[in-house]
Amino acid sequence: MAIATVNPANGETLRTFDELGAEQIEQRLAAAESAFRSYRTTGFSERARLLDRAADLLDQDQDDIARTMTIEMGKPLAAARAEAAKCAKAMRWYARNAEELLADEHPSQDEVADAGASHARVHYRPLGVVLAVMPWNFPLWQVVRFAAPALMAGNAGLLKHASNVPQTALYLGDLFRRAGFPDGVFQTLLVSSSAVEGILRDPRVAAATLTGSEPAGRSVAAIAGDEVKKTVLELGGSDPFVVMSSADIERAAAVAVTARVQNNGQSCIAAKRFLVHADVHEEFTRSFTARMAALAVGDPLAESTDVGPLATEQGRADVEALVDDAVRRGATALCGGQRPKHLPKDLSKGWFYEPTVLTGITPEMRIHREEAFGPVATVYRVQGIDEAVELANDTPFGLSSNVWTRDKAEQERFVRDIEAGGVFFNGMTASHPALPFGGVKRSGYGRELSGHGIREFCNATTVWHAAEPGNGS
Repeated sequence: MAIATVNPANGETLRTFDELGAEQIEQRLAAAESAFRSYRTTGFSERARLLDRAADLLDQDQDDIARTMTIEMGKPLAAARAEAAKCAKAMRWYARNAEELLADEHPSQDEVADAGASHARVHYRPLGVVLAVMPWNFPLWQVVRFAAPALMAGNAGLLKHASNVPQTALYLGDLFRRAGFPDGVFQTLLVSSSAVEGILRDPRVAAATLTGSEPAGRSVAAIAGDEVKKTVLELGGSDPFVVMSSADIERAAAVAVTARVQNNGQSCIAAKRFLVHADVHEEFTRSFTARMAALAVGDPLAESTDVGPLATEQGRADVEALVDDAVRRGATALCGGQRPKHLPKDLSKGWFYEPTVLTGITPEMRIHREEAFGPVATVYRVQGIDEAVELANDTPFGLSSNVWTRDKAEQERFVRDIEAGGVFFNGMTASHPALPFGGVKRSGYGRELSGHGIREFCNATTVWHAAEPGNGS
């Protein structure tokens, strides 16, 4: 795949970039390893100063980088601005909290004595150079939620970004340089996927993190496993959005639209399967479908646009194939189900797809098992909580979940039984720097964000001091 900016709203190639050669990759690996050796000894106050400066610069650049993201992958401009603001917020959160999150841990004095020590503690040290393989759908946020904690922990970072967002990738490398981080501490590598294995196998790379598809995750995990290197994987999702009879139906339907079409429907944590109690199924489906059909599809740079194009031509083809398969096997498209027919001429070659609601889904349909990475929702009718839980878990993925119920007993049942990395009640799934983020099953392993995320790429070092003879220990 070429490293290029291709505007998904019209299919126009705007810029192309040369891939780094072997000598250039070697230079960057050497620079990263050298930078880590000195950067790891800096204090939290210095790292926080640098990260706060990066956040300030990002705020200043918000309009420009938002436009770049929109042109490269098609998200509505307002959403791109919000993404940039969220990244600055996360940087400041880690700058403020990293030292406390990585503070030494001290067992009780009784435990210390039982271990035969005069004193003992757990001390967190950075692992080293971490390779980040990142996707195009949230091209700024996915990187920052790795980079902010990794850099605050004292690691160095190498970014292999998706090949269709090279300008965003280069911006990130430049942002940390402008903020004053030492040369080599964070670098963007413009390379294809074929170069990842060699970089990951290099002994100067200590670990890797990947957000992306299940096949990509399997590949990186296999290589890292062969090299005995730590990985964190955030892969696909087919999140359930459960609506029980006690829910506020109109509010649930309104939030459901945002939960499904955020980022043009291209989000791992977007709600994709809507499991609705029979008592409120008709009311919810009617409201949800009307709201989906009313969304404005068009130029993502226009402030009035709700849904822009899919990021790639193949991505739209994949969504079309899932919908066509379902309809052919008996599903009903209550709205959408095709490419928009009334777009302006200048957008006629863009990779747009209508917001779509499907009902009548059965297990033999591909969309029942596969992730729909676009503005397509599937609505199921369930008879009660047992069926809701069973259907929510009837997926190879387990990233997050949304549950709408005001019944406390039902809430506890869903917390206990839903197989996912998160359960969000009466609201949509969202990521926040203070809360751990990640999944189970084929959605990956490990956690990003919060204290869990910053400790993923740290060495939890046991520090033990022998008890002095004769002190009674």
